[in-house]
Amino acid sequence: MKNLSNTFILTCTFILLLLAPNAFGSTLKVCKTCRYTSVKQAVQKANPGDTILVSGGVYRESGIDINKPLTLIGQNNAVIDGNFTGQLLTVTADNVTILGLTLKNVATSYTRDDAAIRVMGRQNIRIVGNTILKTYYGIYLQNSEKVLIKNNNILGDNTDRNESALGNAIHLYYTDEVEISGNNVQGHRDGIYLEVVKNSQVHRNTSHKNLRYGLHFMFSDGNTYTYNTFRKNGAGVAVMYTRNVRMEHNTFEDNWGAASYGLLLKEINNSVIHHNLFRRNTTAIHMESSSRLDIKHNDFERNGWAIKLMTTCIEDTFRLNNFTGNSFDVSTNGKSQYNYFENNYWEKYTGYDLNKDKVGDVPYRPVSLYAMLVEQVPPSVMLMRSFMVNLLDNMEKVLPSIIPEHLVDKFPLMKKIDHDNDRKLTQVLR
Repeated sequence: MKNLSNTFILTCTFILLLLAPNAFGSTLKVCKTCRYTSVKQAVQKANPGDTILVSGGVYRESGIDINKPLTLIGQNNAVIDGNFTGQLLTVTADNVTILGLTLKNVATSYTRDDAAIRVMGRQNIRIVGNTILKTYYGIYLQNSEKVLIKNNNILGDNTDRNESALGNAIHLYYTDEVEISGNNVQGHRDGIYLEVVKNSQVHRNTSHKNLRYGLHFMFSDGNTYTYNTFRKNGAGVAVMYTRNVRMEHNTFEDNWGAASYGLLLKEINNSVIHHNLFRRNTTAIHMESSSRLDIKHNDFERNGWAIKLMTTCIEDTFRLNNFTGNSFDVSTNGKSQYNYFENNYWEKYTGYDLNKDKVGDVPYRPVSLYAMLVEQVPPSVMLMRSFMVNLLDNMEKVLPSIIPEHLVDKFPLMKKIDHDNDRKLTQVLR
């Protein structure tokens, strides 16, 4: 693995030197016996467009201000150790690349929000292939644009620490056109945090074991989130006050807790949630005041609640989803519902298909009387799977009076959807 890592860094270095606009500068070397023995010294002496190669070893320093276009490359496990004295790298110039370094030990700083790498009001920044350990914030971007954050390993320590003592692994504020891809983040307050971020992509990241959210974004329109894994966080993902979002091919799993969700949606609209896997979450999707969402081709497996759909949600569409092994498939807090369910597979459906068209002849009501009771009286969850609960639910199916009248799948599927072939299936359904 070490050889592969070195090969990756060398390859990236070669490409960057060929393609970067500042590729024709000089090269400065940092090592214990070189002319420059500290990273800060080399950065101060470098000219715009230069490349700084940091050789293997530990450099105990902080407060490094990159105020000119530079390429900073770590080789053979070069470590910048802040020794908990302050922020490590502050980028105050455009066209900066930071590649292959290990950055560690930034203290909690309640007034300064210190980070391993902080970028302020800059553009064309590349942060690639770094390891960031035991820092307050890992990577912090503010008022910037056109940034690449790729293949970084950001590991915090949230053992015996509360949210206020932790920063976020990747934190973006008023920053646009960012690609966050291939990163592994854990042990922070939020794995990835975006506030007022536009036209960006978050894909193929793993965010796990964070104290609050794996991904948290607010007021961030027009972004795409694909092929990410959110596992064992306080809650998987929180989406708030946002529109025109695409969330596709993500995995939300093992996000457990009294108030934990795979995906929390609050005041989000005109967005797409397709081809995701929700497995073993307390609540897979919790929805409040969300409208015109297209929720399709998802798998809900062994969650406590698959969908908690508040009555403030309207014009949302649920089609071609699988619901298997959930304690409650759908729950709501009132009878008024203006959402649309069709052609979903419900493991608990007991209807029949006389004409053999693979669609149930009897509509399915996914909200049970017991689910309504638990929503109103949470301690009643202790009665789950009791004889009395089964009796009440069966009575309600025969003479529905309490469960929402309009929350019904009129065309439930008889067999679980094979999502590898769901495009073909979509063509033959209604």
